[in-house]
Parts: sequence; structure tokens; C-alpha cells
Amino acid sequence: MAKDKEFVQAITPQGEDFSRWYIDVITKANLMDYAPVRGCIVFKPDGFALWEAVQRELDRRFKETGHRNAYFPLFIPESFLQKEKEHVEGFNPELPWVTEVGDEKLEERLAVRPTSETIIGHMYSQWIQSYRDLPLLINQWANVVRWEKRTLPFLRTSEFLWQEGHTAHATEQEAREETERMLAVYTDFVENELAIPVLQGQKTPSEQFPGAVATYSIEAMMKDGKAVQAGTSHYLGENFARSFDIRFLDKDNERKYAHTTSWGLSTRILGAMIMVHGDDRGLQLPPRIAPTQVMIIPIGPAKARAQVLEAAQQIQTTLRTAGIRTDMDASEDVSPGWKFNEYELRGIPIRLEIGPRDLEAGQAIIVRRDSGEKLPVALADLGTRVDELLIDIQASMLENARAFLRNHSRAVHSIEQLHEVVRTEKGFALAGWCGDAACEAKVKEETGATSRNIPFSPPERMPTCVACQKDAAYTVWFGRSY
Repeated sequence: MAKDKEFVQAITPQGEDFSRWYIDVITKANLMDYAPVRGCIVFKPDGFALWEAVQRELDRRFKETGHRNAYFPLFIPESFLQKEKEHVEGFNPELPWVTEVGDEKLEERLAVRPTSETIIGHMYSQWIQSYRDLPLLINQWANVVRWEKRTLPFLRTSEFLWQEGHTAHATEQEAREETERMLAVYTDFVENELAIPVLQGQKTPSEQFPGAVATYSIEAMMKDGKAVQAGTSHYLGENFARSFDIRFLDKDNERKYAHTTSWGLSTRILGAMIMVHGDDRGLQLPPRIAPTQVMIIPIGPAKARAQVLEAAQQIQTTLRTAGIRTDMDASEDVSPGWKFNEYELRGIPIRLEIGPRDLEAGQAIIVRRDSGEKLPVALADLGTRVDELLIDIQASMLENARAFLRNHSRAVHSIEQLHEVVRTEKGFALAGWCGDAACEAKVKEETGATSRNIPFSPPERMPTCVACQKDAAYTVWFGRSY
């Protein structure tokens, strides 16, 4: 048991140092390792399995809404970026460039993809000629590079994985509907698969995507009260279409510019999921996304091992047949207690224990990762009961996260109150804003908080600007962020 206690103590408590807790958990849970290139990480199999689950569930939703997958080059000619000045200026500090190959300098610098609007815009200008070619609905699963000065695994790395959707439409209305539709897809995925509650809204002009007409986001709160932008969807208007000459012959026989959108979600969402649900025992994975939903641990003396193992294997077959992702640890070189701590650390939603006494009683012991509750379940009922518990755990995790978000958010009327919320109480502040960029900048300078978004449905309307006390044009969520 000494080994068990030592293992648990190796995780820094959240209340002592949240950032250290995060690093402890993702490394000890075997999700990643540091790469030899600054700001980059290696996804270990357990970590990549989580991203594969994200891909699987999002990809299904994309295809259900009519999108198809394609792939575009990693390298983007500098001339493409120069066509959209506002876009390149937004990314310029983070852009790595390829300038030579072997001993020869390239005639034109190539940017390593920070995002793909420009090169996709170039291709769309060739593919779209008529209204019959619209709408064009394409998604890409890819890696991108943004040379970050400050990095944190999953949340902010120099190279990261994501998906980026790019669509073209005949009218502004269709494009705006697409932008809103995809934000709703992200919301559905993040809340129902990852059990993370989010705040939907529109970004302020200073926070919107470079070159966009409007940017919409979903914002999530971590257990340290900071925000993570979980997904974004952008209405680009005709900006990129004009830069790249994406025009089509409409039904009225006139040539018009297409209206385009882009939207993306990255491996940042894995960091958010860890920070929203994790505790001092380690990860806590929502059942719908967990690669392993149930871990079976046979226990008992060596003389009963064969009988217990046979029963455990039968249980595994039963649960897998029921569509439940199940694994078993029958190793003999560590104690059951060490295994209990190990799989709590890894966040597996259900631990199933089976020993000689359980066999005699015709039952197994189920332990919930979220609550620690132990439940005896008849062997004959395992398939049904485990399925019910997984549904209940998923719902409970979402409700707990919603309660945390509610309890750490409140309306404020002054910069002093806003500072108290984001610094001392560690949460989100709902405040009025007059619309002047100088007031938004003042909030950031004095509190370290940025505008997260202008919510579609704020819990209340704030009458005055938090910075200048003039009439508020908008009600805004503010918070410190990663």
C-alpha cells in the first residue's frame, strides 16, 4: 500500500498549483511527451486515442451536414498571404518561413500553414465558375504551425492538430446560416460528448479572426477560472473572395463574388476537457469520449486466480458485445490498490472489480470514477447496468461542470468588481461595454481579462460600460484566458 500512497502524492494538488497539476496529470497519465523542438509535443497512444475519438464524432457530424473532407498543401506562397493584408498581419508574428532548399534559396518564401484560407481561396477560384458549383462545403483534418512564444501542451503549442472547414456560398444569408450552423455543431459536440458547458457568442472586433466580417465562439471555463476558446466559426463575407477572385455566374447571368466561411476546432479541446473535469486523483474522462469506458480488475489469492480470470474474461466479452469499450488488467506484478490508483489517474469512467467472494455472491463491484461510489451489481445484469451508469456519469459530469460555471460567474458594474471576479474569485465577469476599443483595452490593461464574447442570450443586460460608465451598447463576458 505504500506504493499506492506514493503514487497519489506524485500529483500536485489543484489548489496548490493548478498549472503544475495539469503537467503532472498529462505526463503521468501517459498522454504526451515533450518533443526536441521547442513548443512541440509528441502525442502518445493514450493521448492520440482521445484525438481520434474527437475526430470520429466531429467527422460524423460534419458529414451529416453535407461536408466532405479534402487536403491542401502545408506550404503557402508568400504572394497568397499578401493578397489578404489583414489576414497575414494577424498571423505574421507567428509565421515560420521556408526560404531555401539544400544550398538554393527559393524565389518566393513559403509560409508553413498557420491556417488555410488563402491557399483554399486560390483553389476555390478555379473550382467555382457557376451557381451550380455552390455551395462548396469542404473540411480538412490537418496540422498547423504558429510559433508561439509561450506554450502549454495541448492548449497552446507551436504545432497542433485541428480541423478547418471552408465553405463558399451564393448569398450572404446562406453563408451566415452556415457560420451559425457550425457553431451549433461545435456546441452540441463539446457539451454532449465532452460534457463541457460553453458560452456562445460573437467576438468583439479586436478579438475576431483576421480578415473576418464576424467571428463567433464557444468559451469554456477551466477549474482555475480561466477561459479556453473551445471553437470558432467565421463569416468572411466577400473579403477572401475578392482577394482571390472567387466569382461565379449566377442565375441572373451576372458574375458575383462568393460569400465564404471558415470554422475550426483543435487539440486545444483536449486540454480543456482535462482542466474542466480533472481532480486531485488525475484525469476524469467523459464516458462518451473515453477510449476505455470500463477497466476490469480481477482480485483475490493465487489459488482462486484461474476461476476469477475466467469470470473476468466472460464479463469482458459480455460488455464488449453490448458495445461497451472494455479492457482488463490481469497483471500480477503490482497490487490491486496500485491498479485502482492507476486507472483513477487515467480517468477511466468505471472500474469493475471481481474476486472469489463476488463470484460466490453472483456479482461484481462497480466503482464510479466521478463520485467514487461502489455498487454491487448482479453478473446477469452487468450489460444493462453498466450502460445505465455510463449514461448517468456523462450527465453528472456535464451538470457538475455547469454548476461550476454558474458558481464562478457573476455580473459586475465596475473595473474594480471585474478585477475581483477574475483575479480573486477566479471566474468570468458579465459586464457592459460601450463599444469603444479603448475601454476594452483598459479592462485588459488593469485586470488581465479579455473579452471572451458577446453572448447571444446573456443572463442579464448590463446597462453601463464597465470602463467609462457610459451607456452600454453590448453585454460581454470577460475573463482571463489560456
